Amino acid sequence: DCRGLVKIYKIANLEVVALQGLDLKIKKSEMIGIIGPSGSGKTSLMNILGGLDIPSAGKVTVANKDLIHMTHHERLIYRRHTVGFVWQNVSRNLIPYLTAIENVHLPMILSGNFNPQRANHLLELVGLGKRKHHRPINMSGGEQQRVAIAIGIANNPSLLLADEPTGSLDSENTVQLIKVFNEV
Repeated sequence: DCRGLVKIYKIANLEVVALQGLDLKIKKSEMIGIIGPSGSGKTSLMNILGGLDIPSAGKVTVANKDLIHMTHHERLIYRRHTVGFVWQNVSRNLIPYLTAIENVHLPMILSGNFNPQRANHLLELVGLGKRKHHRPINMSGGEQQRVAIAIGIANNPSLLLADEPTGSLDSENTVQLIKVFNEV
């Protein structure tokens, strides 16, 4: 829930307004897409909702957590437990020397919720159960993005943020990835 959200970046002596008075309410289990031209504030909004950045003004609440007044440590816990990320750039999602299953294990281990059965289930859910022991280099772009979705939902987040997850995929893999999002 965002109310009057403002984000201003200061670059040298200039102020750049990325968000100006944004109001947004997303309901539980709702999937939305945010579109707009480059520089319209989409990434700024995602970074704020993900706890990676702090707004300049306004109010933002996710899963009953006030993102404005969080300490650094609370923000870290928030990112580990409340929000999941699927980045456009696959290299931001996957650690190249880990297998698919090890990549899914990692956020669980870091949050203290290691559950190997859930990791296996998630890879089955995204259609990669038979590829779980493959490293990213041995997977297609679409397969890597599906692993990224499994990683993003590994800790059962209240909010899953995906930054142009189909941007580098062909139309067939795009359709398949959207189906995966709907299923998970």
